[in-house]
Amino acid sequence: MKIIAQNKKAFFEYDLLENYEAGLVLVGDEIKSIRLGKVSLIGSFAKIFMFHNKPEIWLVNCHIETTGDDPTRSRKLLMHKTEITKLIGKIQEKGLTLIPTKLYLKNGRAKVEIALGRGRKLHDKREAIKRREIDRSIKH
Repeated sequence: MKIIAQNKKAFFEYDLLENYEAGLVLVGDEIKSIRLGKVSLIGSFAKIFMFHNKPEIWLVNCHIETTGDDPTRSRKLLMHKTEITKLIGKIQEKGLTLIPTKLYLKNGRAKVEIALGRGRKLHDKREAIKRREIDRSIKH
């Protein structure tokens, strides 16, 4: 498994609860750009749509540099239907969101790790910064 891109900002902005792995549907030379590391997950999110009464999950606003079309187009993610329906229930019930945290290659195929997360408030972010500073001072 070779990690291509990480969304480090997501670990600071959200409390991440559960992780899921999804395949990525790519078109044209996008896989070449991924292998070269020309990818950014910052500002991207996953959204679930109902299409002909079947749930589909899409990666929105992920930047993959290509020679052709829009680099931030929405891309379909591949997950089992049962996993998607579980995610629908959790998102609606608890007010959670889906955030991509990693993009990596596994057996030559592009995979995205999606985390179920809850947005942090400003005071929670400040506490995280304080804890990080205390841990750094203890290590030195």
